[in-house]
Amino acid sequence: MTTVAFTPATEARFAVARHVADAVLFEGYVLYPYRASAAKNRLRWQFGVLVPPAWSAAAEEHDFQLTECLMEPRTGAELAVEVRFLRAQRRTVEERREDGTFAPAGELRLPDRVLVPWDEGVEERVTLTVPVADLRGDGTVLPFTRPAAEETEEVTDTGGRVLGRLVRRCEEINGALRISAAELDGPYRVERLSVTVENTSTWTADGDTDRHAALPHSLVATHTLLRLDGGSFLSMTDPPEWAKGAVAACRNLHTWPVLAGEPGRGDLVLSSPIILDDHPAIAPESPGALYDATEIDEILALRTAALTDEEKREARGTDARAAAVIELADTMPPEVLERLHGAVRSLQSVTGPPKPTGNVLAPETPWWDPGGDTGVDPDTDHVLVDGRAVRAGSRVVLRPRLRRTDAQDLFLDGRRALVEAVLHDVDGGVHIAVTVEDDPGADIRREQGRFLYFQPDEVEAAEDE
Repeated sequence: MTTVAFTPATEARFAVARHVADAVLFEGYVLYPYRASAAKNRLRWQFGVLVPPAWSAAAEEHDFQLTECLMEPRTGAELAVEVRFLRAQRRTVEERREDGTFAPAGELRLPDRVLVPWDEGVEERVTLTVPVADLRGDGTVLPFTRPAAEETEEVTDTGGRVLGRLVRRCEEINGALRISAAELDGPYRVERLSVTVENTSTWTADGDTDRHAALPHSLVATHTLLRLDGGSFLSMTDPPEWAKGAVAACRNLHTWPVLAGEPGRGDLVLSSPIILDDHPAIAPESPGALYDATEIDEILALRTAALTDEEKREARGTDARAAAVIELADTMPPEVLERLHGAVRSLQSVTGPPKPTGNVLAPETPWWDPGGDTGVDPDTDHVLVDGRAVRAGSRVVLRPRLRRTDAQDLFLDGRRALVEAVLHDVDGGVHIAVTVEDDPGADIRREQGRFLYFQPDEVEAAEDE
């Protein structure tokens, strides 16, 4: 048993899983609008929080995680384990007084940022490599400790004058990693692996202590990576028929193991406090971490870019990761933003996987791309309405009452509109894109390509056409 660095082969395999594991680690770390003053950033650390035992007894939170899964190790196989969590580092702000001493302050205002008190997340890892044979019976226990620490950082203006300082404090954290394995009865050589991560800190809460006081003594966003160097794990989500009974007998408390890494391989497991499918992956279109649960990158990027300068200053001063989000949104190239508009993965069986072009994934022109068919042109195509050709530039009267699918249709019935394009879909349908006359936002809609769409039997040709 050893706690030294992993072998290059194990490190390379864990690197494959860490992309998703990082999303688990920082899930909800700092939410849009990425400012400490936002209400939703005042109650933080929602996933995988292992609190001290004394606080667990007083609150409905847990001081341990238990993972049980099935594995088929080869003779002589080793198990590599990596427990990852965040440690809440409490940052306070102090202002320099005229006599040279420092006093607590609510904020320090700088030209490019506003520094405020905040709990920063410091990534911690506990690693272990052990022969599978040594895990049978009582298994092994690895205690770990992270000592208390304090550091200060001076805050200066552009001329080097000290304006204040940031004081960062970490409290002592103690924990234990317990691992064991047991062979199961039956014709298959299968073992049940049990991994428990515990917070064993001796911190005790005062009578009126709240969750905020317990967090610096907690393991936050705790999750576990497992790797077999010989053999494989069985899927706990979709096990083979012969293993379903053994899978059902496994206990998983406050976490759930899924196969990680590339589909088709079973040497990696990610045990996550967030429900995931086997072989989870980050969308290749995503340009960077936005830390928002179930994030929609395009919407968040646009909304972040639209923050005021003052809001961006506060976000930059809230956290280094929040500052990186602001920088990402402000410098995102148009082609990357366009890529976030969406992707249809099911069509890759027809078009093939996207090919990398520099730092941007550019798919080949698929069959469903209107630009790939020179036989259609939305700007010049036409459709017959009451025997008259309607094309871009034509004027029509809207009659959406035939469909009755949108309450707004009541306000559009009888309105005149300008046809912007005639579009053909892959199913042979025809759609007429229009802007409503006298709409003060028509120019903006036209510039952004955001039109209203009607079918040919929902419009009439205008009498003056």
